[in-house]
Amino acid sequence: MSPRSTVVGPYDLDRDGLADWLAAGSERRGNAPSYRVDQLWDGLYVQGGPPENWSNLPKALRQRFAEELPPALTEVRRSTGDGGDTVKWLWALHDGATIETVLMVYDDRATVCVSSQAGCAMACGFCATGQDGFTRHLSVGEIVEQVMVARHVSPRRVSNVVFMGMGEPLANYGPTVATLRRLRDDVGLSARHLTVSTVGMVPAIRRLASEELPVGLAISVHAATDALRDELVPINRRHNLESLVDAAIDWREQTGRRVSFEWALIDGVNDTPEQLDALIELADQARAHVNFIPLNPTPGWPTKGTPPAGVRFARERLARAGITVTVRDTRGDDIDAACGQLASRTRGESAVALAAPHRR
Repeated sequence: MSPRSTVVGPYDLDRDGLADWLAAGSERRGNAPSYRVDQLWDGLYVQGGPPENWSNLPKALRQRFAEELPPALTEVRRSTGDGGDTVKWLWALHDGATIETVLMVYDDRATVCVSSQAGCAMACGFCATGQDGFTRHLSVGEIVEQVMVARHVSPRRVSNVVFMGMGEPLANYGPTVATLRRLRDDVGLSARHLTVSTVGMVPAIRRLASEELPVGLAISVHAATDALRDELVPINRRHNLESLVDAAIDWREQTGRRVSFEWALIDGVNDTPEQLDALIELADQARAHVNFIPLNPTPGWPTKGTPPAGVRFARERLARAGITVTVRDTRGDDIDAACGQLASRTRGESAVALAAPHRR
């Protein structure tokens, strides 16, 4: 058996997969006790870190694991911002694709922002990942490993995971749902502390609502009329605002959780009284929470984010209308790690050039 031919990295293996891997080695080296599966699982999900540091396994088995199941992620660059409270990784994958992951540390907890795809096909022009284009989907193990690496280095307990990094999670539906279950069942995170962000893939939203996973759902709305949203979020041409609001209403009815409408405030574009009043109507219909995000700068989008006075105006206008509204605290903009800034091509370097020295 060659695990590398069927999986990308160690976190792609479930317990049965680990048992098969052990059995394959046993044929060559003698029988391995079945409890080794539990010990390997403990090494991956409890101890974390590289196999050479796992204290509960024989050295020979740790060496074999490291050789046959090397990490799916190879660190290319680690950047630190916000006085050390935000960390961004640029990872090279086995085939030369690259992704980014962000760890945000707070006083009492930490949140990991994971990528679900290398690049993104949704083509939202104000998002650096959308400007980059789509490379491929990530496997379950490639997503889970982002969380485990960040958890291992975090000075605070990782309590939240948000699928708000590179890619559209619901376009990579199977691995995303499998990862959510793995994080809940094996990593021990509450489903209520897992949030999936989508640009509005209506059929997938409805499908996720039936999965009996009470995760958070954040919908990147960004415009309250179809004409403007067609321009900002091209998926709207397939799933318009009426269908999106209907899906949000059904989500709340099926899961008992309200959705969050994410709204990147763009100066002179979607921060006008007309757009805000239309947003009030949409949020009221869906009984949604609105999360304003001042647009972060990206190289491929000329329009600036709404200035502070405009952000206050937008927040107060919604609050007066009875809409629950918050303004996201911008984290990591000093290292291009803030919302909408993640990209596999950074500072003019190509993904291939970055990844080439790290390929297996």
